[in-house]
Amino acid sequence: MKRLRILLTMCTVLTGFLAPLSAQEKSDAKPPATTLKVQVTITELDGEKKIANLPYTYFVRANEVGPGSPWTKLRLGSRIPLYVKDNDTQYVDVGTNIDSRATSSEPGRFDLSLNLERSWVEGDILVAMEKTTSQSTDAHAGPFREPIIRQFKTELNLTMRDAQTTQCTLATDPLSGKVISITVTMNVVK
Repeated sequence: MKRLRILLTMCTVLTGFLAPLSAQEKSDAKPPATTLKVQVTITELDGEKKIANLPYTYFVRANEVGPGSPWTKLRLGSRIPLYVKDNDTQYVDVGTNIDSRATSSEPGRFDLSLNLERSWVEGDILVAMEKTTSQSTDAHAGPFREPIIRQFKTELNLTMRDAQTTQCTLATDPLSGKVISITVTMNVVK
């Protein structure tokens, strides 16, 4: 009987010491990784007229964060040649770049970080080239047309739930009057 009491007392004491350790291990555990399907749509308007509707769809793994956490990156575009001094050509990347990552914020919600950059060629301007002595008889030396490259950048932090769509940005280019709208849709992949 005395041994039984000692054994029960020891079990109670051990349970008292181990219970906080077990609870701490559970709270330190990060939530399981979740795959999210993200669709970003860039809509360009000239007044009331829709001139472009550009959808981009990609997948992001939520809860894979920490130091050096991975970004999902999407790159689409072209390299445009530009004239620089001394008859040299430099190439500039033009197109769409999207970087994003996600984490769980609360049950059923995700924090989505999104960096978006869009550039496009619009029109051109006349650029005069200087004639060198070796070009004095060349009929092709002289002015040429160089493209105007326009640019839009945004960095967003959105809290979204499954199957939610939100228009998160609406901006107007002050020179051209073109309106750019960014809409994001997020779905949990099951």
